[in-house]
Amino acid sequence: MTRTLILGGTAWLGREIAKQLVARGADVTCLARGEAGQFARGVTSIRSDRRAAGAYDAVTGDWDEVIELSYDSDLVAGALEAVADSAKHWTLVSSVSVYTSNTEPDADEAAAVFEPTDPADYGHAKVAAERATAAALGDRLLIVRPGLIVGPGDPTDRFGYWASRFALVANEPVLVPEADGRAAQIIDVRDLAGWLIDAGDHGLTGVVNAVGRQRDFGVVLAAAAVVAGFSGELVSATDEWLAAHGVNYWAGPRSLPLWLPRRDNAFAQRGRSALLAAGCTERMLAQTLADVLADERTRGLDRVRRAGLTRAEEALLLATLRASRARRAD
Repeated sequence: MTRTLILGGTAWLGREIAKQLVARGADVTCLARGEAGQFARGVTSIRSDRRAAGAYDAVTGDWDEVIELSYDSDLVAGALEAVADSAKHWTLVSSVSVYTSNTEPDADEAAAVFEPTDPADYGHAKVAAERATAAALGDRLLIVRPGLIVGPGDPTDRFGYWASRFALVANEPVLVPEADGRAAQIIDVRDLAGWLIDAGDHGLTGVVNAVGRQRDFGVVLAAAAVVAGFSGELVSATDEWLAAHGVNYWAGPRSLPLWLPRRDNAFAQRGRSALLAAGCTERMLAQTLADVLADERTRGLDRVRRAGLTRAEEALLLATLRASRARRAD
């Protein structure tokens, strides 16, 4: 039986990995504070503050696989000191945010990464974690750089915004950015977790971009509308108009999720040849969207979200946009 230690395991991706490992019959231990969520059923759960003395005392012994999800340099260093020598294989979950440029379509894992000079910056911190882990593990290490992860339970509220909004309004207008020439690149959390487990089982090493297939942003919007049964109007606004009216890119409050500045379009066009060569498979976009919408309905289509426009914000923006267009038409 494979013995796997997950450093984390109570937040979204970590819990999905743990759940799938248990379903495969693995012996799974999760070490975490347990503040991000619940431990998956069937794991050995160890509540531990990884900054405290003796944080890893309960996980001594040999491990077939260790999966590290943190980017905090202190946590990463502490785990390496305590566990690296007893791990047959180690997977570090990093991020495509390590790359310095989002302007080159199909850039692969050899693209330039940041010099980690700012530990408060997510991308810099991930680079620091990669380098420290590589120094300790050598040829026993797989570094996985996911792009945008989506799926049921997404705590960021980004991807689910569109299907949720289309379902909420039914036949009323929805504000969207101009989609022409824009890309979207997503990977379902369940597919990512399953591939991570397979990669560990096969002892895969090196660096792999874990990103989905490249799609037109407009195609993703259209697919979300179909799944939600949306029959209203998509009202598009220019980047300049949206920025002038305080609408944010990508994520967070008062945003249009997944909308990127055109200069950063290649963020959603990362090369993934290494991922495909390593056997990753993906479910259909329509299936991911259907499952996401079911999850959104359970959580509440009209709930307060971490990303997107409130319906009131959107209604005011739509009214303002239409008024400005009417004035220009006079």
